[in-house]
Amino acid sequence: MADLELFYWPTPNGHKITMFLEEVGLPYDIKPVNIGAGDQFKPDFLAISPNNRMPALIDRAPAGGGEPISVFESGAILQYLAEKTGKLLPSDPRARIAANAWLFWQVANLGPMAGQNHHFGLYAPEKIQYAIDRYVRETNRLYGVLDRRLADREWLAGDEYSIADIAAYPWVVPWKRQQQNLDAHANVRRWFDAIRARPATVRAYERGKEWQSNAPQSDAAKKILFGQTAESVAHAAKVARG
Repeated sequence: MADLELFYWPTPNGHKITMFLEEVGLPYDIKPVNIGAGDQFKPDFLAISPNNRMPALIDRAPAGGGEPISVFESGAILQYLAEKTGKLLPSDPRARIAANAWLFWQVANLGPMAGQNHHFGLYAPEKIQYAIDRYVRETNRLYGVLDRRLADREWLAGDEYSIADIAAYPWVVPWKRQQQNLDAHANVRRWFDAIRARPATVRAYERGKEWQSNAPQSDAAKKILFGQTAESVAHAAKVARG
């Protein structure tokens, strides 16, 4: 058993963590969390991820020893692993600040806005054109922000590939589904192609193929994913507890 246990499903946020782990060569075990089946409401998972979202991580050999450490939220996991390994987070203070700032940009902007883009464009039971247009435009604006940042530097933090790049890349992978034209953002296209070609990226996405499905989501899965309230989550956890 590896010291790191990754609670994972092949989504953009899940891919972030496998990309990091493959890049640094840390052994890890995957525990799949089938979010369409409601695995995220099981009590054992909620104990380490109280927001009932994956990914989450357990480190059974934390720096300094002691009891295992659990981490939830993909950005926090990337920061934790970067600090643990001393890799993919620049040592230069200015570049380090930039890497963390662009990591936060992704988790606060690109991920949520692209996620709403996906929801209203692909999953919503009724097509609300205002909502579709709103999030397609906002996704486009964020691609422009990314493109301007990459105009005069190779990576988001400067000269070093970092957790900021790892965080952003999986949210650009579905650019066609987001109704974007990657070729309209030449700097993003160059950056995207460079990350896609990295062997660690290839390995990370291969790890997810075992659970990847191109089948349309069932109505039951959509209800689990998009119909949650405080009461329904508490009920699901109670049912899972038996």
